[in-house]
Amino acid sequence: MRALWKGAITFGLVTIPVSLFPATRREELKFRQLRASDQSPVNYKRVAEADWKEVPWDQIVKGYEYEKGKFVIIKDEDFARVDVEATQTVDIINFVSIDDVDPLLFYKPYFLEASKGGDKAYVLLRDALIDTGKIAIAKVVIRTRQHLAAVKPQEKGLMLELMHFPKELIDVSEFNEPAEKALGKAEMQMAKQLIASMTTDWEPEQYNDEYHEALEKIIEDKIEHPDKTAPATPKKRRATNVIDLVSVLQASLQQSKSKPAAKKKPAKRKTAA
Repeated sequence: MRALWKGAITFGLVTIPVSLFPATRREELKFRQLRASDQSPVNYKRVAEADWKEVPWDQIVKGYEYEKGKFVIIKDEDFARVDVEATQTVDIINFVSIDDVDPLLFYKPYFLEASKGGDKAYVLLRDALIDTGKIAIAKVVIRTRQHLAAVKPQEKGLMLELMHFPKELIDVSEFNEPAEKALGKAEMQMAKQLIASMTTDWEPEQYNDEYHEALEKIIEDKIEHPDKTAPATPKKRRATNVIDLVSVLQASLQQSKSKPAAKKKPAKRKTAA
């Protein structure tokens, strides 16, 4: 895989040459809009709202709408004035406990690979983070955009995870809190039993994108059998108000018990240091 960024992690006088690689992939099925009569692809034109005339690229500028219908034009030189210098470094600001950071702030992980000559310092930083239970908070410029990021140990390597700036999060106080209801001991006991009966080892390979897989099968079937009539769409179940919580928990518990028990992995033996 080709590195999307090459640079160095820096903190204090330490410099660790690294390369950045995507840690996730999203396989979206892409669709084109077509004219139904002949399946001709439909393209889009850039038109002005004032007269619906097409506008060529050389006549298009960027504007910020500061009031309804009022714009200020932002030119390339204006963007250049606020452009952040691409230093090719992950500049560590400080180290913090991961437990103190809101998980909602993290949103996109990358693998950090040690570049030539950086292995020893890379391992030193990884092990120091593990031993202290800390993560590094840093700033990094990727493709002209500055990001807040965290450097975290991940198995035998390091991850760079992009973060939202705290001001980007919507405060939970803006949402309605649930009305507090008195919970009976029986309800709580049933809920705990249900959780216990459904608790298994974490096996990530068992979780798949079922929607993506089902859509792929439909596409393959339509390619092979273009004249086949589509089956009727199953009716969706409507949510109903839960009246007797205990009876619902009991039914869920019985259903869970009727399923074969999940196999737990044997505990790993500790090796002597």
